Amino acid sequence: MLTALLDNVALQIMLVGALVGIASTLVGTFLVLRGTSMLSDAIGHSIVFGIVIVWLITHQQSGPVQILGAALAGVLTVFLTELLVSTRRVKKDAAIGLVFPVLFSIGVLLLNLYARDVHIDTHTVLLGEIGFVWLDTVTLGDYRVPRSLLSMGTMTLLNAAFVVLFFKELKLATFDEALAKALGLAPGLLFYGLLLLTSGTAVAAFDAVGAVLFVAFVIVPPSTAYLLTDRLWLMFLYGIAVSIGSSVSGYALAVAWDVSIGGMMAVMTGVFLMLAFLAGPRYGVVAQLLRRRGQRRHNEIRTLAVHLFNHEGEPEQGEENVIRALRDHLRWDAAKATRVVQRGSDQRLIVRQGEALRLTSQGREMAREILDPSGRRSA
Repeated sequence: MLTALLDNVALQIMLVGALVGIASTLVGTFLVLRGTSMLSDAIGHSIVFGIVIVWLITHQQSGPVQILGAALAGVLTVFLTELLVSTRRVKKDAAIGLVFPVLFSIGVLLLNLYARDVHIDTHTVLLGEIGFVWLDTVTLGDYRVPRSLLSMGTMTLLNAAFVVLFFKELKLATFDEALAKALGLAPGLLFYGLLLLTSGTAVAAFDAVGAVLFVAFVIVPPSTAYLLTDRLWLMFLYGIAVSIGSSVSGYALAVAWDVSIGGMMAVMTGVFLMLAFLAGPRYGVVAQLLRRRGQRRHNEIRTLAVHLFNHEGEPEQGEENVIRALRDHLRWDAAKATRVVQRGSDQRLIVRQGEALRLTSQGREMAREILDPSGRRSA
């Protein structure tokens, strides 16, 4: 099986893309729920600063030290952002917009001043090229394994272990930070641990999909899952499914249309988001339109029941409780009045006797509940 994987370039590319998406979803879900998802954009740019600083100190262009240095640069971005916010002079979004361009600019300047001859390309850091991941390999026993496959596999396992080990704590800190502090769970420390892993994932991903496309994987699959469910564990499953689907479909379409593979994967995450926005079972536009339509129809029947009940037993009942009277009193045209009466009849709330309309016992009970709900409860 391993031999088949390493001999299949397309499978390697799709697997790396899926691992980037899965690793990003595991950390990005909490960022989306906390409303801080754009921190991933700040981290994705500021890691250039960390990469250059680590190279200046160690002269290493890759490896665990580079990942750690860039991850710390991401944490520094968040720390400086929080520091600016604590002054109460700027809001959080403005603070993010101030901090990461500064760190990114310093990183680019240092790169051009002291690392001109080193293969650290800012274009690659930002955009990557997932189509070439199979060319950069390391030897493991008798196999040559893509470096990105190893790094993203490692980050996926680390992120999964962090989420599983601290799931309850992360959940509580995300939804009720005050309670988490009262219980001594150190939500701030958990958050910085989450950001450290986010930064590490960004560094591991930049060779494959680049920092900019990494942001799409961090934000879009969790946001898609958020439109589909209110349960946290299901958000992870849906986000992972979107990541895998985006990787596979993005690669297939990129090959068919001869376009950027990483770019098409990111586009497909947007397609899945749009589908969830339109056709989601609970929050989708179509579902909401259907619910509003159903509620409107229900209210029409309730209105008819109250109208018939108010005139029931009165001298004018013969004139008021007929279809033609609905046009004058309820401002309904003949077609709408007929439709509402038919729906009420189908639900056994109304009985039609020639021109006259009569409430059934069930329809009468509905009208009483509408007019005097407290009386019904006390009964």
